[in-house]
Amino acid sequence: MLQDEALNIMKMGKNIFLTGEAGSGKTYLLNKYISYLKEHQVKIAVTASTGIAATHLQGVTIHSWSGIGIRDQLNKNDLDKLLTKKHITRNYKNTKVLIIDEISMLHKCQLDMVDMIARSILDAEKPFGGMQIILCGDFFQLPPVSSASSEKEKFAFDALSWKEGDFHVCYLHEQHRQGDDLLLTVLKDIRSGTAGEHTKVHLRTRYKKEPQGSAKATKLYSRNMNVDSINERELTAIHGKEKTFQMSAHGFSTLVEGLKKTCLAQEKLTLKIGAEVMFIKNDPSGRYVNGTRSVVVGFEKNNGWPIVKTYHDETIIAYPEDWKYEENGVLRATISQVPLRLAWAITIHKSQGMTLDAVELDLGDAFEPGMGYVALSRVRSLNGLKLMNLNEMALKVHPQILQQDKSFKESSAETVKYLQSLSENELTQCHNKILMERFKSGKTKVAAKRTAKIHAISSHITTLEMLKKNISIEEIANVRSLTVGTIIAHLERLHSLKELDHACLSLVKNTLPKDDFDLIFSELSLSTDGKLKPIYEKFDGKYSYANIQLVKLFVGVEI
Repeated sequence: MLQDEALNIMKMGKNIFLTGEAGSGKTYLLNKYISYLKEHQVKIAVTASTGIAATHLQGVTIHSWSGIGIRDQLNKNDLDKLLTKKHITRNYKNTKVLIIDEISMLHKCQLDMVDMIARSILDAEKPFGGMQIILCGDFFQLPPVSSASSEKEKFAFDALSWKEGDFHVCYLHEQHRQGDDLLLTVLKDIRSGTAGEHTKVHLRTRYKKEPQGSAKATKLYSRNMNVDSINERELTAIHGKEKTFQMSAHGFSTLVEGLKKTCLAQEKLTLKIGAEVMFIKNDPSGRYVNGTRSVVVGFEKNNGWPIVKTYHDETIIAYPEDWKYEENGVLRATISQVPLRLAWAITIHKSQGMTLDAVELDLGDAFEPGMGYVALSRVRSLNGLKLMNLNEMALKVHPQILQQDKSFKESSAETVKYLQSLSENELTQCHNKILMERFKSGKTKVAAKRTAKIHAISSHITTLEMLKKNISIEEIANVRSLTVGTIIAHLERLHSLKELDHACLSLVKNTLPKDDFDLIFSELSLSTDGKLKPIYEKFDGKYSYANIQLVKLFVGVEI
């Protein structure tokens, strides 16, 4: 299936399993659909089965978002307790589309638990309560961790909720890596279950052979070795002064801690000139990607930010980057750090999602089917590989995955046939119908009501125009016959879109006397979850919920 075909199926509101081999563009397509949904003001939740994968999409783990946590099962008492947690019920009620990335690492029981909670909160008669579910991943990657008693049928596609959810498979077959590289042949052999001596022939050409090119190899380890100590030892061996960069954070403490745990950025990053590093984030302008290797060559004079030279001879100043957590378009927590980490060594698990120019790989102790595939698919080309050891497990994939993959490809082919049976007009009508009737897209509803001569203005934009005329929040609410809470919701949206200039923010802030604002702000800053009720009760009802909600707008954001 082509990317445009998969995007059209997604826009039809179907539950989707998006898959394909490494380099087929799954994450690119996900981001494209996310942008489409945001453009049409459709409420979306972006999650992943692992914290590292979640940060690639600026999302959170499905475990924390859904409320399932680390449970293996959900009994009635557990479910009843979850339903009393307002932030959990709010997550479901405020979501029309739920994305779960790296689905291969989610156990079938965990997917069923998400379905159970969604049905309890939204609609018991509909799979996942009626939300559109987009599952993304590749089951040839690392499988979910589970106990020996639950090894059989542990994969998400064995879940009852998968069967009842009527998932349409979108199997991307375009390859966006070099088409003639022998590494692609190795990876295809592993995926097809035909890897053998003929596959080892290609790999043996890289046995203890230094990678071609100028990039220094990152060492990948199968087991959870003490990678940090290896990197620290290498750093200590470099003579010269060290420079430390401390992570900064804004927002509610629980959310901030969640961000820290789920990204590769370190709270304290210590570097020296000569240190081997890698970028841990994609640069919007394309100068580097997650995994680009570099060496520290100096520090900027003004602020001391690291100056690195990539192995493509490009010199870059590594300015701090932000990792953010947004809730319904409102920024709730941010951490900021230089997007580098020491890169002499890293675990295979943490390498998922990275693209590396050179890898020194030891698969002599690979212990899990799919581990070799994950590690080998990190490197751009076979010439960038230095293979130290290889065991039989490294070339294996789970037999159940081989059989299931054939079924996925057949299902995807049927989906393409169905799509091709529709005319362009039918497809457009279907997309618009889903936006208006199922997703209740505010943007599409407004567009449908427009005539050739009358152009309706979005409600939050009207609020913005009135604010610019120095009209107070209370006056705006009165004139427009809306509640103050509704106007504050407009402000949250405007703030997330960065539409509020300094004058508007000052007007909003001055709605409350400075002492009152500071008191509420102080209490909210100490809050771990940002809930309004404890703050309301703290002041014995002196401040309204609307006032507390207004001050909450400023927590975690530098004004």
